[in-house]
Amino acid sequence: METQTITNTETAKKVTERISGSEAIVRCLIAEDVKIIYGYPGGAIMPVYDELYKYQDKIHHVLTRHEQGATHSAQGFARISGKVGVAIATSGPGATNLITGIADAQIDSTPMVCITGQVPSHLLGSDAFQETDIVGISTPVTKWNCQVTKAADIPAALAKAFYIAKSGRPGPVLVDITKDAQFEEFDFVYEKCTKVRSYFPIPKTVEGTLEAAAKIINEAKKPFIIWGQGVILSEAEKELIAVVEKAGIPAAWTILGASAIPTTHPLNVGMLGMHGNYAPNKLTNECDVLIAIGMRFDDRVTGDLNKYAKQAKVIHFEIDPAEIDKNVKTDVAVLGDAKATLGALLPLLNANSHTDWHQEFKNLYEIEYNKVIKNDIHPTKEGLTMGEVIHQINIQSKGEAAIVTDVGQHQMIACRYADFNKTKSNITSGGLGTMGFGLPAAIGAKMAAPEREVVSISGDGGYQMTIQELGTIFQQKAAVKIVVLNNEFLGMVRQWQQLFFDKRYASTEMINPNFVAIAEGYYIKAKKVTKREELADAVKEMMESKEAYFLEVCVEKEGNVFPMVPSGASVSDIRLE
Repeated sequence: METQTITNTETAKKVTERISGSEAIVRCLIAEDVKIIYGYPGGAIMPVYDELYKYQDKIHHVLTRHEQGATHSAQGFARISGKVGVAIATSGPGATNLITGIADAQIDSTPMVCITGQVPSHLLGSDAFQETDIVGISTPVTKWNCQVTKAADIPAALAKAFYIAKSGRPGPVLVDITKDAQFEEFDFVYEKCTKVRSYFPIPKTVEGTLEAAAKIINEAKKPFIIWGQGVILSEAEKELIAVVEKAGIPAAWTILGASAIPTTHPLNVGMLGMHGNYAPNKLTNECDVLIAIGMRFDDRVTGDLNKYAKQAKVIHFEIDPAEIDKNVKTDVAVLGDAKATLGALLPLLNANSHTDWHQEFKNLYEIEYNKVIKNDIHPTKEGLTMGEVIHQINIQSKGEAAIVTDVGQHQMIACRYADFNKTKSNITSGGLGTMGFGLPAAIGAKMAAPEREVVSISGDGGYQMTIQELGTIFQQKAAVKIVVLNNEFLGMVRQWQQLFFDKRYASTEMINPNFVAIAEGYYIKAKKVTKREELADAVKEMMESKEAYFLEVCVEKEGNVFPMVPSGASVSDIRLE
């Protein structure tokens, strides 16, 4: 490898090495402190895999069983670690198989860098074998993307990719690299990116907005905080708790914000949204000040916008200016990183308790407990409920586990009933609602945090969308605990069909395989539970296992998730049955 010196316009002289573009890609990843990547090899990315083979002592490549699994694993890695997840794939179908995970990461603000191989540059646009315009395809679902056709452009492209993916409001970035650029040699030098022209990841807080927000909060009689994942992404958990405790404000969370404040905290009043808790949904339309922190007023949280919090003054703490006034008109917008803005807000707030206002939440909780919660986690009926399974996991994990869910009824039940005593403990697909997310995301989460207990919870439908990733669990020896709540239905769709389509269960009943046999086929210990008296011991055995473990629990076939805000209805119209 030839070493030489080149002149640089900014510094003076930099020592470079003449290496191939493919080796440069690996060296860039090492420079960004990437230790684990997820991917699947193929012709157009083969030169990179050849270099990864040489650098196995520095980067661990995880061979997933499908490229979608690679993106979801990278997401799970990013969500629990706070670092950038990395996925890699070949051209054509390999690249297009990444799209669902990229779209999921975009809407859920997950930092991820995807690297795809591409046909040689002289074949671009010729419909060559396994050629697709992945830059064009991914443009709507990436924070930034680019195509590299010359080896010399690789370091700057990847440096920019990592900076954009992690800075400000995080998101996925895709870098497409032609095969000839991977083979071409050039004089390699790597500099981390610290700024991009015309890109301002953290907006300046407008002067006077913090004081205006504090004045409104201090004068409020019924203030209400709703927080989202922005709190976790900015690592502002301590600042949020300090604000909540000093001002005595009840606080509720979106599903992606779950775990920023421990479940047991007395001012944590529960989950917002279509299947959220009764009190926070109902009292959204009775508060006089609504303080939104790091959330985007998603339609699942707001219901009918024409009837959402019209009585309240709205204060929005947000890092992304595009979210201000997008769905809900604000009275005061506080731009900036939540950790900084909440820290600056704290000394401006008066100490308060709002005792009578808290009592309203407690009163509505009692109604929900007696009509819904009690029957979900302490049922008297014969069939097993999803809620009691989550309750048993709580008992065994003491609220310390990271819960990774797929999408559907089990997801809503897990978010409602799981105990979250540590931040970054609820890893789920929020905005896109991607079935198949849970199992591969749990792999990434476990590999990023091997010291933590990671429990994957899926329904029988979503589980089968990425069931092949059991092979990844076996090969990587990832000690993921896998729970499938089997009701032999696509449960969430079936619930809607029951309530709104006169029980016409069109294409939602599942005829399932022997899940235990499949898990055992991948050399994973497995058990099936059909009776209540078997549940506690089975969950205990699973949680005590030092290796991967699969547990199938056969739950009632037509169990529903309540409360529920019907689609398009006001949050005030939340139903308990």
